Amino acid sequence: MSEPKELSPSYEPAQQEAGELPEGWLSVQALDLDAQGVARKPDGKVVFIDGALPFEYVSANTHRKKNNWEQASLTAIHRESSQRVRPGCQHFGLHAGACGGCKMQHLHVGGQVAVKQRVLEDNLWHLGKVRPQTVLRPIEGPAWGYRYRARLSVRHVIKKSTVLVGFHERKSRYVADMVTCPVLPPHVDAMLMPMRALIASMDARDTCPQIELACGDSVTALVLRHLEPLSAADIGRLHAFAAEHQVQWWLQPKGPDTVKLMEEGGEQLSYGLPDFGITMPFKPTDFTQVNPHINRVLVTRALRLLDVQKHERVIDWFCGLGNFTLPLATQGREVLGIEGSETLVARSRENYRLNQRLVAEGGKALAPTDFVARNLFDMTPEMLIADGSAEKWLVDPPREGAFALAKALADIEQARIGAEGAAPLPPGAEKWTPPKRIVYVSCNPATLARDAGLLVHLGGYRCTAAGMVNMFPHTAHVESMAVFERD
Repeated sequence: MSEPKELSPSYEPAQQEAGELPEGWLSVQALDLDAQGVARKPDGKVVFIDGALPFEYVSANTHRKKNNWEQASLTAIHRESSQRVRPGCQHFGLHAGACGGCKMQHLHVGGQVAVKQRVLEDNLWHLGKVRPQTVLRPIEGPAWGYRYRARLSVRHVIKKSTVLVGFHERKSRYVADMVTCPVLPPHVDAMLMPMRALIASMDARDTCPQIELACGDSVTALVLRHLEPLSAADIGRLHAFAAEHQVQWWLQPKGPDTVKLMEEGGEQLSYGLPDFGITMPFKPTDFTQVNPHINRVLVTRALRLLDVQKHERVIDWFCGLGNFTLPLATQGREVLGIEGSETLVARSRENYRLNQRLVAEGGKALAPTDFVARNLFDMTPEMLIADGSAEKWLVDPPREGAFALAKALADIEQARIGAEGAAPLPPGAEKWTPPKRIVYVSCNPATLARDAGLLVHLGGYRCTAAGMVNMFPHTAHVESMAVFERD
């Protein structure tokens, strides 16, 4: 990529206003979800440009053509965006071998937040025809050292006589040759090269494809995926590494259900939610949020927006380990957590019992709370009514969203108002009342927008607020939150 240049003296403002550009130049208007600059050719054809930022004038080399769009790589910047910054990691960029873990390090973090907020609002409107009454202030946190969960690929590259540990290269199945990663916690970043040396020294160097990282508040766990039994010598090497770097090794010979702590004892992996006096133990393969700094703020804001009163019943849909459920139990009269995984439900119950004891020691009590395992992608109005009425809902689904849940709620409303083509009200519906407020936490703005459309246009709700959550700085991942109120 050439050095950034100012506009040439021959390029007059009048030409800019008329939309005329020197031949071969492109005016970048937006950024897409893959962090590609979006421009249009004079004939209107859309061009997606790797490495370009909004409001830049650039030249690019097209490497893929379709009827309505092209993909291109940046070759020169003629006018640079005021939001362009020097990447904070030496492995980020467009060069061969660049790490693909981040996509936006060349954009100021404030610009990243603005882009993601725009993506959320655009999705809500274009996909769901929903406009929030209030745009919430973005939730932000540390831009570096935030990634407490990561899946690191491991490869013994015989031709290079080295072992690589890290993320994949950009648009490649190869592992990037990383010596540092500033989005990982500093103590984990410092372990990258020692991990490479460790694997290189092992008998099983060719059959250990992955190391999964899970950091708690005071414990760092590393899950080693190994395709063959480890020798006694290799176990000894892992013990020595654990002692030197103060980590726990977990071994995974097959699927996730085979993960086991290599050496029993020691402190339990956990994270805290201090605003609620809650401690959440977890296993390194359990789903927990990648960014604990943001998670603490996220839970606090979600519960503030939900505004649960002492007399109210709450349902936490897709409750996982109880990340929202247990804080809700400090506020409401009764809580129900529903999750698709039996394993996570069992863990939620354990976490509830643990926190019940901890809270009781402080002279308080958690509200009665139950956990149920159910496939929430098969939700029906009958199942919804069977779960009973609740004044408030917290919904935190995976990327697929909560379509079946939103549709079941909308179907009941349509039946209730006698809409044309609506199914009859299910048995028990006359005594069932819909929640008066829903807080929906999303990791996919497209599925949030789809579900919001159902809730607003068919379910009898209005979207009173929505905002983005920068859970993954420097990536194109968009987390968000929306609030729905009954009309």
